[in-house]
Parts: sequence; structure tokens; C-alpha cells
Amino acid sequence: MKLSKIRMVILGIMAAGLFAFTGLQSGSIKGTVSPSDGAVRAWAESSSDTLKADVINGSYEITNVKPGSYRVIIEAKPPYRNAAKENVTVNDGQAADAGEIKLEK
Repeated sequence: MKLSKIRMVILGIMAAGLFAFTGLQSGSIKGTVSPSDGAVRAWAESSSDTLKADVINGSYEITNVKPGSYRVIIEAKPPYRNAAKENVTVNDGQAADAGEIKLEK
């Protein structure tokens, strides 16, 4: 009887340990840039994180983004100027669509 209780306690601890690692899941931020050949990189900044991704054919996807609010900055090629979009919200394990960001000269 005593051995059975010990086994149950050990199984309970192991199960709790497995669920402890299923916390917040990272998401992503995706969007487009216009004109499609005017940008090099997309950056996502929050109070605790800075991430980046290349812009390819006018599209980007920044991965491994923790849930929260981000400022997305598009690093432009000359003669265009950098552009930004505020308050892009990433939810737990989901992709946030920043939409189209238009570059100006």
C-alpha cells in the first residue's frame, strides 16, 4: 500500500513538471511593404525584445515573437525612408498581421 502511494506522488510530480513547460507560446508578425523592392529588413521592437527578418519580394515574417505589443519598423533602401507601425499586438501562439506599410521618398 505504501509503495502505491509513493508511485502516485511520483507520477503526480512528473505530470506537473510536464505541464509547467506549456506556458506562453511564441507567435509571429507578418506583413507587406510597398513598393515591394524598397525595403531591406523588418524589425519588431517591444520594451524587452528586438527581432528582425528580411523583406523578400515585399513580404516579411518575423518569427519567435513573444506575446505583447510591438513597434514594426521597415528598414528602407534609398531613396525611400524608414517607416514604422505602432501597436502591433501578438497573441499567444498566433500570427499578427501588420498589414501593408507604405514607404515614402
